[in-house]
Order: sequence, then C-alpha cells, then structure tokens
Amino acid sequence: MPKRKDINSILIIGAGPIIIGQACEFDYSGAQACKALKEEGFRVILVNSNPATIMTDPLMADATYIEPIHWESVEKIIEKEKPDAILPTMGGQTALNTALSLDKKGVLEKHGVILIGANREAIDKAEDRQLFDETMQAINIETPNSGIAHSMDDAFEVQKRIGFPCIIRPSFTMGGTGGGIAYNIDEFETICKKGLELSPTNELLIDESLIGWKEFEMEVVRDCEDNCIIVCSIENLDPMGVHTGDSITIAPAQTLTDKEYQVMRNASFKILREIGVDTGGSNVQFAINPENGKMVVIEMNPRVSRSSALASKATGFPIAKVAALLSVGYTLDELKNDITGGLTPASFEPSIDYIVTKIPKFAFEKFPQADPKLTTQMKSVGEVMAIGSNFQESLQKALSSMEEDLNGLNPVVEMPYEDHEDKILYELTFPGPKRLFYVSDAIRAGWSLEKIYNLTKIDYWFLDQIEEIISLEKAIQNKGLNTFTKDDIFSLKKKGFTDSRLAELSQSSEMDFRNLRISHDVFPIFRRVDTCAAEFATSTCYMYSTYGDMCESNPSKNKKILVLGSGPNRIGQGIEFDYCCVHASLAMQEEGYESIMVNCNPETVSTDYDVSNRLYFEPISAEKILDIIDNEKPEGVIIQFGGQTPLKLADILSEHGVKILGTDVDAIDRSEDRERFQDLINKLNLKQPANATVKNIPEAMDEADNIGFPIVVRPSYVLGGRAMQLVHNKNELELYLTEAVEVSNSKPILLDSYLTDAIEVDVDVVSDGNNIKIGGILQHIEQAGIHSGDSACSLPPYSLSQEIQNEISNQAIKIGKELDILGLMNIQFAVKENDVYIIEVNPRASRTVPFISKAIGNSLVKVASKAMIGKSLDDQKFNSNLPEGLSFVKEAVMPFDKFPLVDPILGPEMKSTGEVMGIGINFGEAYAKAQKGANKSMPRSGTVFVSVKDSDKKYLDKLVPIIVDRGFKMVATGGTASYIKEMNYDVRRINKVNEGRPHTVDSLLNNEIDLIINTTEGKQSIQDSAAIRRTALQNKIFCTTTMFGAFAIMQALESKETDWSYNTLQEINT
Repeated sequence: MPKRKDINSILIIGAGPIIIGQACEFDYSGAQACKALKEEGFRVILVNSNPATIMTDPLMADATYIEPIHWESVEKIIEKEKPDAILPTMGGQTALNTALSLDKKGVLEKHGVILIGANREAIDKAEDRQLFDETMQAINIETPNSGIAHSMDDAFEVQKRIGFPCIIRPSFTMGGTGGGIAYNIDEFETICKKGLELSPTNELLIDESLIGWKEFEMEVVRDCEDNCIIVCSIENLDPMGVHTGDSITIAPAQTLTDKEYQVMRNASFKILREIGVDTGGSNVQFAINPENGKMVVIEMNPRVSRSSALASKATGFPIAKVAALLSVGYTLDELKNDITGGLTPASFEPSIDYIVTKIPKFAFEKFPQADPKLTTQMKSVGEVMAIGSNFQESLQKALSSMEEDLNGLNPVVEMPYEDHEDKILYELTFPGPKRLFYVSDAIRAGWSLEKIYNLTKIDYWFLDQIEEIISLEKAIQNKGLNTFTKDDIFSLKKKGFTDSRLAELSQSSEMDFRNLRISHDVFPIFRRVDTCAAEFATSTCYMYSTYGDMCESNPSKNKKILVLGSGPNRIGQGIEFDYCCVHASLAMQEEGYESIMVNCNPETVSTDYDVSNRLYFEPISAEKILDIIDNEKPEGVIIQFGGQTPLKLADILSEHGVKILGTDVDAIDRSEDRERFQDLINKLNLKQPANATVKNIPEAMDEADNIGFPIVVRPSYVLGGRAMQLVHNKNELELYLTEAVEVSNSKPILLDSYLTDAIEVDVDVVSDGNNIKIGGILQHIEQAGIHSGDSACSLPPYSLSQEIQNEISNQAIKIGKELDILGLMNIQFAVKENDVYIIEVNPRASRTVPFISKAIGNSLVKVASKAMIGKSLDDQKFNSNLPEGLSFVKEAVMPFDKFPLVDPILGPEMKSTGEVMGIGINFGEAYAKAQKGANKSMPRSGTVFVSVKDSDKKYLDKLVPIIVDRGFKMVATGGTASYIKEMNYDVRRINKVNEGRPHTVDSLLNNEIDLIINTTEGKQSIQDSAAIRRTALQNKIFCTTTMFGAFAIMQALESKETDWSYNTLQEINT
C-alpha cells in the first residue's frame, strides 16, 4: 500500500528534557522520524522543548518549535501551522499524554487533525491499566493477579485480596514513575498516595508480586496490512522486581526454549492486534515463572521506547524510521532494508549471530540521601551497550564502557571475604547498582551457584558464564607476563578480557600487555552488523570488534577523520555532547572526508548507522581506540566534542603518534593543571578567586585561613562538579576531607574562595587558530556557587552592562590566543562589583554549545570542526549575531522527584539530568516559558513564603515591593519577618520547623503557601530547612533557593501566557 495522499503536513511531538525514565532514546527516534518523513515529501513540524538534541536542529524539520510540551502550547502551534496529522509515538510518554490531552480537550476535532502511528483507543487500551487487563482477558492471555484503584479506599480493598508483597504501577506514567514494591502497609500507603498523584488519570494497577520471575521483552512492528515481525527478543539478567530500564539486559534472549520463544512471539502479535496498534513499533513485556514455565504479560508500550532504541542498535533495524513510514501508509514489504542495501525488505525478521549486552548507568553518588536499592521505579540516568561473539565478551566489553574505572568484573569487596559475608549477603538479597560485582565476589568467596541463585534468582546460565570468567581470572593470577602463549592470549581475548584487566591480574602494565599481544600477532577483527546473520552482504559500515578469523571492516583509502563519542549519558555529561559529535561527523563529510564514529551509547543519534560513513560500536577505551586507529589509519582524531571521556585519552593517543585535531594537548593541561593555570592568569594580568591546592588535612586548614571562608572545595580533574561542596567554617571543611573525599599526594583537593553575591557568566569561543570569535555570552540567573549545569541562564545577558560584556569578551579572546585555541573553548567568569574573575577554562565543547547554536542559527561545532581542518572563520562567513528583539533562557531539569529523601537544594555539585529552552520577546517571557517547559507551575497569585539568610536580606529592599505589586501576600520566618516589617510591609510570622507547631511544613501541607523563596547557608541551617524544600517538591509548590531566581520569577510573572509568541527556529534565524 503506497503512502497516504490525504496527508501533507505532520506534527511530531518530542519528549522534552532528558529525565530519568525518558532519556536520549527519543532524540534518536524523533530524529529518525523527522528525516524519514521529510525525505518522503511531507512537511514536518516539530515541537520539543529540549535544545540539546539533534532532533531540534533546524535542518531536521521544516518548522521547528522549541516550546513547552503542554497541550495549550501545542494548540497554539496547531492553530498556526494547521497540520493534517500528529505523530505522537516518537516522544515517549510525554508525547502520548499530550496527544491524549489534545484529543480530550477537543483540539484535534476542532482543527481537523488526525492521530497517526497510534489512535486514542489503542493508547488507552495499552496505557490504562484496567482496560489493558480487560483486553488481555478477552484474548485469553494471562496477566498477574491484580486490581485497579482510583482512591486510597480502593487501594486498601485490592491489597486485602492480593496480600504482600505487591507491586504498584500508576497508569500513563513512564519509567515506573510513582510505582514501587510494598512489603508492609506503611510502604503501601506511601507508594499509593504518590502514584495516585502522579498518574494523569489517578489510576493504579496493584499486582501480585512476581519478584524472582524471569523477565523478557519483545520488540514488535506491525503494519496496516497486518504484517507483523519481531525485531528482537531481550532478556533481563535481573529477574522481576527491578525495572527493566535498571536491569542488565541481553539480546537475543539466551535462556528461552524455542517453544517458549514461539509462544511469546505469537502472544506479542495477538496483543498488538487486539490493542489496535496497526502501524509502528511496540514493546511487550513478559514474565515467566522459572519453577513451572507459566507466562504472563506485564505491559505493552504502543510507541517507540527505550528498548526500541536498544533493539535498533542491537540488530541494525531502524525501528523509529520504519514506524514513521508505516504510520503514513507504507507496508513492511514495500520498505527496503538499508543495511543490506535493499537486498531484503523490512518484513524480513532480523537475525543476529552475536550477543548484545546493555548495562545501566546510575548516579547515586550525586544523591547520597537517596535509597540506592533498585525496584520497579527506574533510577538509572543512562546506559551502555556492547556487542560480542559470545555473552562473556559482550558483558566484559560493556563493563569497560561504563566510565567507572572498570576493566571487567573488578572485585568490590576486599579480602578476606569472610569479613564481608554479611555485606555480600545483603547486596545479593536487595538488588543495587553493583549487584553483578557482588555476585562475582560471592563466587570468588566460594559460595555455591545454588546459594547465589536462591538469593538473586539470576538464571543459572548467566551464573555459569560469570563463574567461568572468575575461574579464568584465578588461573591468570599465578602467571607471569612472559608465560602467556599466543593461544592463551587469543582464548582470553575471545572471552572479552581487556588488556587492562589481564595486565592487572598478571601484575604488569596495560601497554606492556598490549605490546606482548601484538608481538604474538593477536589482533581484533571487525565484523559488521547486518540484520541477517551474514546471509546477505552488507554495504553499511556498522561494526564491532571481536577475536576470530575473517575481518569484515574493509577500510577504504579515502582521507578520513575519527570522531570519539561521549559514552553513556550521565549527570555532568549528557546528550549535548552527542549533539556535538554528530555535528563534527557531518561537518567532516561536508568537507569531503570520510567520518568514522566510535561510541557505546545505544540511545543516541551518533550511533545511528547513517550518521557517519563508518560506525564502530565500541568502548571508548585506549585499547579499542588504538585498535581502530591501527585498522583505519585516519588523518586525525577529534576528541574535544565528547566531554571528559575522550579527553582522558589525549596523552596516550599523543604518545602513540596519533594526530589530535584542534587545540594542542599541552593547552588542555595548562587549563586543567591548577599551578600552570595560575601562571597563565598571572601572565595575562587577569583576576582569579584566591585558591590553593592541598594534599593533606593540616595543609588544607592552613590554606583555608589564608583564603577565608566560605570556600568551595572539590577534587581535581572532575566533571559535573562531582563531590564539590561549599563549606563555611573549619569544622565543615574537616568533615568534608574526612568523610566525603580522600585527600593525598595523588589525589589533591582544590580550595577556592567563594565570591558571595557574584554573577556567573559562561562564554563559548570559537577559533580557527588566527581569528577568535565569541559564540555567545550567557548570564547565569542563579548567583555564583550554583553549578553552571544547574543554573538557568540567559542569552543575551539580561542585566550585565555592555561595558562588562566587552571586558569579558576581551579577556576570553586573550585567553584563547595565549592557549592557541583551535576549535571550541568555554570559559566561566564571575562578576562582582564590576570586577571580572576567571573561574575556569575548558578548551573543549561545553554543554551550552547546542543552546547557543539554536539561538544564533549557526552550529558552533560545525564551524569549529571545519576550522580544525583548515577552513577559516572568514571562509565560513561565521557570525554569532542574535535575532533582534528575542531572549533565550536555558533552564535545568532536576531528578529530585525520583529521590524523595533528597534535599532539592542547588549547590556547586551538578544534579540536573536535562534542560529546556524558552524563547520570548523579553527575558520575562523566555524565563516563564522555560519554567513551563521544565514542568514547573508558577503561581500568579496567593501567598509567598520568604525565609532568607542574613547576607541576602539586603535584596529584600527591592524584592518585597515587587512581590506586593504582583498581588501576593507574605509569610516569613522570624528574622526575615522582622526585616520586612521594618520596611512597613504586611507579613505574617510563621514558625521554623524546629520552633514548634504549627510550622512552615504544616502550612505547606495545608495548601496555605503557593510560592517559596528560601535561601540558606551552613550545614546545620541547610539541614534544618530541608523539610521545607522536600515538602514543596512532593506537593508541587514552586520553590527557589536563590535570590536571583526570586527576581527572575517576578519578571516572568509580568508575561501572560495568552500573549506568548510562538516562532520557529527557521523564522527567527532568517
């Protein structure tokens, strides 16, 4: 069936900011859909609030709106663009829920817009827990014994029937949000209350516990002619009880019998047909009781999902692209398989002759108060994927991709193991992010596989595989380096052992082992991902390394450039770096080079096989990169766009004679080494906050006296402000040095004077080696001391004088010239009383690059990449002029709602997972839009709670009159209330939490407060006021913890939503 002729324009709804449960995978799916539909001649309109994605590049769609994904905003876009159809299946739960809201509010009918990809009935049947249950019963497919609740009374009734433990899952949420496992009535009540609040339909499904059952997923695609295929089967290594997004998963499924697989396959097709998904990809999740083989269906997603991204990268089958084309009328047999060059149709089920392993990435170190145990609510922030010829190779490659200093199944427990039996027992019983390593240590400690199985319910097949790795490690520990034969090395490499791990086990260095391996002529080969287990030839260069006979890479003699990706998504290094890597690859192709991408993240656009000329799905480790360079022999390597991950390889690549494009490696060291950086600042006569590098506690105490408190402390060489803290006295400093970090000669600690009341500024610079230009100057809204990644920021600066902006530009250019920058550089400044201070310099791409690029209508990364290969800024006609009459605000999106025990206060350590962009005719409108995009609801009337630290009271002179002018009433704690009363304004005094009842938290719970302005400092004060911020978060009360944030809110309230402007990137940058 050819494409539909009744549709000319299609609105694609994106997923919005990166959050836990909905990450980069929707950049991949949205970008594929935009590209595919545009190529088919449809006018593609996109709405997405996330500036960090490739999806929101103006080249992807015909009309790109970076706007809040709320039905009211989308209606305004529908009114303006008049699309024929909406495709809601590419933007996760956010897009589905928005499409349903548009339908329920009558917007679709009013404007004559249809839903394609999934209709309302199909979405309801799949997402509404009760409807799904009834639908499964109608086709005789078992679901867990369960009940539906729309209130706490309903919930208690269901629980009485089902018993404990039970699993609570809210309808229409993602990543298990609001759900959990309850073992007692207190836990049950807490989870149900939260779940009812978070479900858009106030509906819960309460299931019997299936903890310990095996979990599987099927990625299914169906077209309008009822052709169905299974793209991939996925098995969870962790049994039921751990959210599939937090589980280690393996594709294809390893422990299903053929009969079980066929039953599951047929059930998947039956479910899709009954639910009514007639065009596109879906994900169906099953559980199997290992005792008797009983199978039940858990849920299905009528859309492209996180698992779809994994299945796409695992097989090479582009699910999102195919789903988009099916939604406009094509059938599977009409679409050609790109990977096989059209030799097979898309209706040909993928078949793979290798094993894929996905391992999730967690960020519990950022949230020490959070419960690190894994349950049915997703907590991971990213993931890695690896491909190997067998499970052991695939697993060990995935572990070495994690960016956690792992090179295999490294021990986590110190010997003797007998001293740690209780710890191992606890970690096996209650799953956490390191459970696999504790399983390995249990095997090292001599525990039987039967005992480990009974504690974990991890299938014996996987335990056997892990046991073999541990026994091989034991054998190696007694071998000297020179006793390894060629056969020894070859067989160990086939099992996935890294050079680094083998060197560690044989007490030698990684380079010594690499040289030994090469001297024995043991090299990896590269095989192609071809969707057909080598049945047909493939021209697509999507490859992975393994050890075997025939190499399939067939490198060309063309001039080529290697781009190193950014690895797994995590807090501090997110999707913005993937955006940079993709643009670098595209720039190289535009300039006639063959581009080669190396990355290990299955969620991203950079690992799409059609983005670069050649793709290697590999760990970004010294061993793998050097192997690829030996094979491809590129003219140069780009390392400055993937964040800290590729930069860490700078020295080792230089030592091996690899040409690194862009800024010299020595300049990177000059900017990151504290003493060399200080020399640079002094040479240029610039200012820097007083600082010191210390290697022990007495030295830290002495230097702290010289610098003066408050002081920002942090370990050297970190990304995302890891373990950074603001300390106010010697007690807090000593506590930090003894409890939070280790300080030694090899691990020095940095002390910096904290510039109170300073304005922080980010500047991105681009240089061709001669000409240096400012890409953008961003003023942070939160004052200095809040991590730059967590602060909202404005482009252009909303309150800095032109004189200060000029001085900042001059200083940035001075630094760029001194470091001989080639490519991109980011500098963070602080402005205090008209003095400009340098905070830090990063001679690489920063997380602000995509945001600035979208605002100026010019890709900074493309310009920088071309400059690296000799194309001057003048030749590229580069300019960074902002559109007239517009303001752009970037706002960070926090994951605090996933960690209810965490204090949602901003500080020097980065905690945000994503960002949104607001575009408006002034700063107030742009800031208001950014808040809405970040899902924060700003009150326009009611009562403001004000409690500020003494050093912030001076700001009340200006802030309080504005609050009153906006029509708010005020309540305040003692000192703040007295200050406001002295200003002759009405204010009601309210008790602090430790001053007796009723107190602030009581008022919050009674819905008596609508907006919170709460600034505090000092460890004790922060602890005392944490309950206020946590309660605000749980009750969705808008809260700011900085004074500059409070002023920004008041400015935002000047703009009315009904007056907001909606313009495409294409319109504002013409």
